[in-house]
Amino acid sequence: MPSKNALKTYIENGFYHIYNRGVEKRNIFLDEQDYKVFLSYLKLYLMSKDDSIIEIKKRTDLSDDQKNDKISKLMALKNYFGKIELLCYVLMPNHFHLEIRQKNKSDMEDFMRSLVTKYSKYFNKRYDRVGPLFQGRYNAVLITNERYLMHLGRYIHLNPQEIIDDKQSLSSYPWSSYPAYINNMSVSWLNKNYFLSDFEKNKGFSFNSYQGFVEGYKEETFEEIKTYKKLFLD
Repeated sequence: MPSKNALKTYIENGFYHIYNRGVEKRNIFLDEQDYKVFLSYLKLYLMSKDDSIIEIKKRTDLSDDQKNDKISKLMALKNYFGKIELLCYVLMPNHFHLEIRQKNKSDMEDFMRSLVTKYSKYFNKRYDRVGPLFQGRYNAVLITNERYLMHLGRYIHLNPQEIIDDKQSLSSYPWSSYPAYINNMSVSWLNKNYFLSDFEKNKGFSFNSYQGFVEGYKEETFEEIKTYKKLFLD
């Protein structure tokens, strides 16, 4: 388990747990639009520009001039396709978690600077506020153990348990990568292979499916999850 406030260690092809929350623990997502905008920025930075251009050209709600304008703005933005792989994510009202793999030492730092800056500008403009939105830049913990990589993914996907209604299921929480995993949804900017391949290869896990692995936790596992949360967010 990583130590609290672990120093950032940048390595090539490294796996990381990235997390941050609002300054003074304030909410950073106030409504559905905020969640959607943050996810759209993830997609914008992680999807290949060629695929993004194809999507823009297929839109029937835009004129040719509007399409060309969007493509022009897209080409001017930084892009991290092939540099950053997103394994899983969850957005909560006052914080977020990402599990990623970076190709080069500086990719993650550059990616997170772009993502956090872009969302902060959007949020401050929309709500007519000034100043930092997040508590520091971001936190990044290097993952060196393959089994921890899996259990961290479970922790991330279980986060919404605290806020969803008893009648709801984790699979209905829309601001997480979990529905994409268990519903076999294709998301071009999300790499599910690291987790799902372990179940195909049966690498010592006792569950028959990823959903069983996530939702079939025992009480002691839930206590471990709460310990993770205390380490990461307190």
